Amino acid sequence: MTNKGYEAGDIQILEGLEAVRKRPGMYIGSTDERGLHHLVYEVVDNSIDEAMAGHCTHIEVVLRSDGSVRVTDNGRGIPVEVHPEYKRPAVEIVMTVLHAGGKFDHDTYKVSGGLHGVGVSVVNALSEWLNVEIHRNGKIYHQSYRNGAPTSEVETTGTATDTGTTITFMPSSEIFDTVEFTCNTIAKRLRELAYLNKGLNITVSDERTDKGAIYNFPGGIVSYVEYLNEGKDILHAPIYFERTKDSTIIEIAMQYSGSYSENVVAFANNINTHEGGTHLSGFKAALTTTINKYAKANKLIKGETTISGKDTLEGLAAIISVKLAEPQFEGQTKTKLGNSEIKGIVQSMVGEALDEYMEENPAGAQKIITKALEAYRAREAARKAREISRKSPLEISGLPGKLADCSEKDPAKSEIYLVEGDSAGGSAKQGRDRKFQAILPLRGKILNVEKSRIHKILKSNEIKVMIQAFGAGIGDDFDVANARYHKIVIMTDADVDGAHIRTLILTMFYRYMHPLIEAGYVYIAQPPLYKVKKGKTERYAFDDRELEATYAELGRDGTTLQRYKGLGEMNPQQLWDTTMNPETRTMLQVSIDDAVEADRMFTILMGDQVEPRRNFIMRHAKDVKNLDI
Repeated sequence: MTNKGYEAGDIQILEGLEAVRKRPGMYIGSTDERGLHHLVYEVVDNSIDEAMAGHCTHIEVVLRSDGSVRVTDNGRGIPVEVHPEYKRPAVEIVMTVLHAGGKFDHDTYKVSGGLHGVGVSVVNALSEWLNVEIHRNGKIYHQSYRNGAPTSEVETTGTATDTGTTITFMPSSEIFDTVEFTCNTIAKRLRELAYLNKGLNITVSDERTDKGAIYNFPGGIVSYVEYLNEGKDILHAPIYFERTKDSTIIEIAMQYSGSYSENVVAFANNINTHEGGTHLSGFKAALTTTINKYAKANKLIKGETTISGKDTLEGLAAIISVKLAEPQFEGQTKTKLGNSEIKGIVQSMVGEALDEYMEENPAGAQKIITKALEAYRAREAARKAREISRKSPLEISGLPGKLADCSEKDPAKSEIYLVEGDSAGGSAKQGRDRKFQAILPLRGKILNVEKSRIHKILKSNEIKVMIQAFGAGIGDDFDVANARYHKIVIMTDADVDGAHIRTLILTMFYRYMHPLIEAGYVYIAQPPLYKVKKGKTERYAFDDRELEATYAELGRDGTTLQRYKGLGEMNPQQLWDTTMNPETRTMLQVSIDDAVEADRMFTILMGDQVEPRRNFIMRHAKDVKNLDI
């Protein structure tokens, strides 16, 4: 934290703002929905930087009814004075010049998470219009912009008793594929920021729906870890430590549970580094070394046994947050931290802190070592099971007998339908296009992988046939480059059992074949719920809204309604026409935009704890449609 002022002279210019509108993807990653939401994050990042510098306690984000977004903070307010060197108001320089801002001066901001001054000028360049209002020096200042260029001077519009900045912008429909913001997407990022900056108050509201949320977590990342572990059988109280070296701050919270998956999330200057980086490498190295050292010193492991890094991660939920003055991110949208010195700093500090914890908390240390040893033994059992399966006649034959494969050999042109039961499988086999569509019938509900280790999973017949059919392996051996189909379509009945089977399959994909989802290969078929017939006219409806529209078109008199409870009720032609024909079908592509929330949902819905699942169902019961019991 610094007491130094934030003045016009602190703003430095590195280069101009010419290419942003021409090549927006270079600055925000894309012009799709993800790039659109990135605009909000860049404006919020400036407010977060003020909070990290100790000058902001509240941030408010409003999705306005006209489609624009307003972001307000109670920081110091962007300087409005004329820049001593460039002879323009500082706020205008920040808003219109690339790489202009106070973040290059380490006295103004020790650490920052914005795109090094790129952010807000890029937002301005990609907006149809933008307005900035600043409370500073007892006055209210205002300036307007259009397509990145100022349309007014910096004007004094009133007096102020507080300080802060409000930026309101309308994204350009000429640049973005869509200009409609999703409140849930923005709220997830704001929730994350509130966890990472304990005590900071962040509110989000949507004028279009009158929905909103308030985030404030005095427990910071300890609360975050507890949130990650909701519904899990925890093994010990959260471990938390913070260390500082020079200007680098390392903050870590971690906790083991009885689950078989890991959930380690790493941040650098509040940026979620999805691809990891040197801070994550340092943490994992320290974790493995410390656990092995303690286990051997206390004779908890025998002989040449060494617990691997993979074993130490099983059941671990952890938040790694580093804040540093000169972050080096690989890629424009910052998904991997590249600072080489950070690995050693994190490894040293984490090692010291874990050593202290284990010496002072032998009961907790014992549980952690026991958990890692169980993972080690299960991994060894899984390795042996894989070796046996590779030698089995089933493996040698290549593909499972129940698979009705397609003739197309190019994976990019091939798709496979996972179908519930033999009846639906029969219809699908007859109705499909044999050239590019394969059918794999599944018998009943597959094993719940959330409650099983990999060696047990490998013994499940239904999972084995999927592994063989897909051709890409499972778990650590999975290689998406070997996938035999680039469309894997889950096609289950539209009832409770079908939904359960679909969730079981998605859980297996998420936990053990995650690259399939990342590659965009996983889809969910959308068979119709209703068939409305009047005379010789037939119409299909996929939900109640379409059903009402169909009635409005045909009229209710003289119509007959069929409610499909199972795919087996459709004949092959109907299944092709409604669900499998690429020209007419609707399919949902499965994506994971929020891995943290996805991990929690799979745990809550498929894990051992009943109470969190019961609470979830009660909380969302009012949103359920077409419940079939």
